[in-house]
Amino acid sequence: MRAVARALNKATGGKVHPDTVTLTGLLMHLPIAVLVATGHWLPAAILLLIFGLFDTLDGDLARLQNRVTNNGGFLDATTDRLKEVMLYTGAAYYFAISSHPTYAAWAAAACGASICVSYVRAKGETIFATEDHKHSYTDLNKLFRDGIAPFEVRMFLLIVGLFSGQLAYVVAGVAALASFAALQRLLDIRKALARGKS
Repeated sequence: MRAVARALNKATGGKVHPDTVTLTGLLMHLPIAVLVATGHWLPAAILLLIFGLFDTLDGDLARLQNRVTNNGGFLDATTDRLKEVMLYTGAAYYFAISSHPTYAAWAAAACGASICVSYVRAKGETIFATEDHKHSYTDLNKLFRDGIAPFEVRMFLLIVGLFSGQLAYVVAGVAALASFAALQRLLDIRKALARGKS
């Protein structure tokens, strides 16, 4: 994606702002969610693969243009959560009107657990930022990134589920993995806070 960012920056004379890429990626997840909801999983998977890469492209473009800002990082993190809500809502709708409506509960669980992974990390970063003002946003953003189900992995699993037609199993797996990841991050943050106070 760095090569794509360089090519895009050169072709546009540096006029495409990284935030524009971020917001374009977000907006394109709306039709993807509609495709998921209506059972058109193959085109949804292809578009998700393409526009999922925008999550990397905006950051590479920001670094290339020296436009890495707190506002950009905040927008990127927020839009990632909105993308997940859209996609899992689409999956929940599809399952709700299918012959197995109980699968919609797995989509709701996957959405909630995924949001929890990010919430736990954000809350941990906030606590560290208030306790120790020496951390920059970039440093804070690198804290607590460990875990078995970060955003990129969850999106990859959704793409696999859409391509394979096994979305129900993948969504259930995401719910389980994200729940474990949220718990893992919670424990890691508590340990880090305990070390800081000792």
